[in-house]
Amino acid sequence: MGGDVGKMVAVGLVWGATNALMRKGAIMWDQAQKSTLQPIRSQGQQPALSTLKNWLKLLLIWQYTLPFLINLSASATFFSILIDSPISLAVPVTNATTFASTAVFGIILGEETLILRALFGTFLIVLGVYICSM
Repeated sequence: MGGDVGKMVAVGLVWGATNALMRKGAIMWDQAQKSTLQPIRSQGQQPALSTLKNWLKLLLIWQYTLPFLINLSASATFFSILIDSPISLAVPVTNATTFASTAVFGIILGEETLILRALFGTFLIVLGVYICSM
């Protein structure tokens, strides 16, 4: 069980880091969308087609796509962990770790954050994960 908790924490760390990185990539995409003049949609263009084009443009930004693929790989790892671990342990440990690492990686990437609150919340999460894994 101890090795599985380490894997759960690792998945949470990967999810948290990639969440922060995907947010950066999405911001880059949003800024690119705002900087290009969007022509008024002709009446013949389907809204679904426009949405699909926007999604494909997002996927062409490697700063979003690479973390997204890594995040999906961590999801596959999480499901393989669930084969041998109780879900009542795996979900809280992984989700708590994800929350904490998203906050920490956001701070590292320079996002505006209430640092003391984020660090205190992260400490409480680490303490909770430790208690769950005892």
